[in-house]
Amino acid sequence: MAELEEAIVEERFLAATGPGGQNVNKVATAVQLRIDVFRLGLAPFAYKRLKELAGSRMTAAGELLITARRFRTQDANRTDARARVAALIAAAHVRAPKRVKTRPSKAARARRIDEKKGRGAIKAGRGRIIEE
Repeated sequence: MAELEEAIVEERFLAATGPGGQNVNKVATAVQLRIDVFRLGLAPFAYKRLKELAGSRMTAAGELLITARRFRTQDANRTDARARVAALIAAAHVRAPKRVKTRPSKAARARRIDEKKGRGAIKAGRGRIIEE
């Protein structure tokens, strides 16, 4: 997904903190993007993964909220916010590899039991010495 459709993106500019000197007090340079995730048309697995990745940035109404205030200009922050959204959506489409179940062999289980018995014998030998 290279570019987000303008119909699903709501953009607001906020007064930012951080770098910019007096400029931050005068100009609203921080960008807040609000994206309706349902209108993205994601596959169910991608939507679920996006919800996990977004965490508290996803609202109960299904909107993704990204705030960018790293840079001094609106344009740089807008570009940063859109890049972060694109990266988040791309990461949501990556499927985790299926886990292949494995079982220890009979010999491996026997070795494990033997090692446990050996450790138990060592620990049993650490008791108090009874003098007769």
